[in-house]
Amino acid sequence: MTSAAPPDRGLTPGSDPGVRPRTRGAAPEIDIEAFWEYSDPGASEGRFREALAGARGDERLELLTQVARTHSLRKDFAAAHKLLDEVEPQLANAGPRPRIRYLLERGRTFNSAGEKEKARELFERAWALAGDHGEEGLAVDAAHMVAIARSGTPESIEWNRKGLAIANESKFAKARALIPAIYNNLAWELYDAKRFDEALPVFEKALEAWTATGKPKQIQVAKWSVAQCLKALGRRDEGERIERALEAEGYKP
Repeated sequence: MTSAAPPDRGLTPGSDPGVRPRTRGAAPEIDIEAFWEYSDPGASEGRFREALAGARGDERLELLTQVARTHSLRKDFAAAHKLLDEVEPQLANAGPRPRIRYLLERGRTFNSAGEKEKARELFERAWALAGDHGEEGLAVDAAHMVAIARSGTPESIEWNRKGLAIANESKFAKARALIPAIYNNLAWELYDAKRFDEALPVFEKALEAWTATGKPKQIQVAKWSVAQCLKALGRRDEGERIERALEAEGYKP
């Protein structure tokens, strides 16, 4: 990404058969997001470990993958891999969700440690498995992560679009939750490729999506991003007008 971009940022693209409907009778999904506070992975770990006390089977394995993620977010990659190593042999008799989450969290750990190629392979396996089992939310997450791992390439643009294609049509909140972030990342990929005319409407969609969430900080970032693209298109007055309004709100990029 360029210095202008704010932070946040196996099937082969083009061969995707689509996400199949979830198998009837599948186990109810644990609300993983209810435990997360991504800005405080230590506190999140505490909540996950508290939930583990009463968890069994697939639910327990899913929770353990998220404990591993809390270590990865704190750059303790050895601890994350150690816990995932403990989970891996228990997946043989597990359902699809623990297996998909294992692939995602192992991939995220590699990606955060700079091992992009290992991460991509795992994310693409997660994408394929999620598609096979109708896990739309996890499929969108996997496409999002493939795009991040392939950042700066044409494939990243394609994977962001694959994730959006599922998320925008999904009725599941988990699948739709990543829409603002994916629009943001797609817009910056287009921006960095100097495809400013294509990037602007995507930045505007990101702004619309973040506005719908009611999250003030993300809305300000999205407005600032629109301003950068306007300036890149030569519409400097419009971009600077947005920047001045944000400055009046106390926003600093």
